[in-house]
Amino acid sequence: LINGIKEPITKRHLDAIEKENQRCANNGLRVLGFAYKDYRGNQVTLEDEHDLTFIGLVSLMDPPRIESQDAVAKCKIAGITGDHVVTARAIATQIGIYEDGDLSIEGYELDKMSEEELDEKLPHISVYARVAPEHKIRIVKAWQKRGDIVAMTGDGVNDAPALKTADIGIGMGITGTEVSKGASDMILADDNFATIIVAVEEGRKVFSNIQKTIQYL
Repeated sequence: LINGIKEPITKRHLDAIEKENQRCANNGLRVLGFAYKDYRGNQVTLEDEHDLTFIGLVSLMDPPRIESQDAVAKCKIAGITGDHVVTARAIATQIGIYEDGDLSIEGYELDKMSEEELDEKLPHISVYARVAPEHKIRIVKAWQKRGDIVAMTGDGVNDAPALKTADIGIGMGITGTEVSKGASDMILADDNFATIIVAVEEGRKVFSNIQKTIQYL
C-alpha cells in the first residue's frame, strides 16, 4: 500500500523493507511488520491468512534501564558473565555486555554446534538470541561443566527448566509467571537487574566474614 494505492509487491519493495528492518534492528529497536486484507467471512482462520496487503513497519524502543550499564560493568569486575540477534547485539552493546571480538549466536546455530565446539566458543559468546528452553539448559550445563557457578534470570514459563538447572535461579517478582517463580531459588521483588549486583556484593561480604571468623577461631 503506497500513498493509499495497492501495488504488486516486487523484489525492489522486499529489499527496501528488509533494509529498513535491518537499520532499525541495528539501532536496538524491535520491529513489527503489518499487513491486512478485506474479509467478509464470520470467523477468521489460519487458512485465510494469504493475499495480504503490506502496510509497513513499526519500530519500538524498549530501552535498557539506566542502572543496567553500571550493573554490567560491576559484573565484569566481579567476574560475573552474563530476539533478533541484531537487536539483541545492539542493546547488549549499549549496556556493555557485547564488545568487539565477542560472538553473538541464534538458537539454530547452537543446534549445529558440537559439545566440543560450544565449549571452545562459550567464553566468547556474550549474546544469545531466539533460544528455546532446551538451548538455555544446554548453555547453563556447558558453563557448569567448566566448573562455573551459574545464575539464570527469567520470567516466563519457558525459562523454568533452565532456572531449575542453574545453581541459582532468579525469578522476576513483578512480571514473572508463577511457574518461573516456583522454579527459582530467589525472586527479585523489583525486577531490577542492578539488585542482583547488590545481592552479590552483600553475599560476598558475608562469605568473607565467615572465612575470617573460621580462620580466627
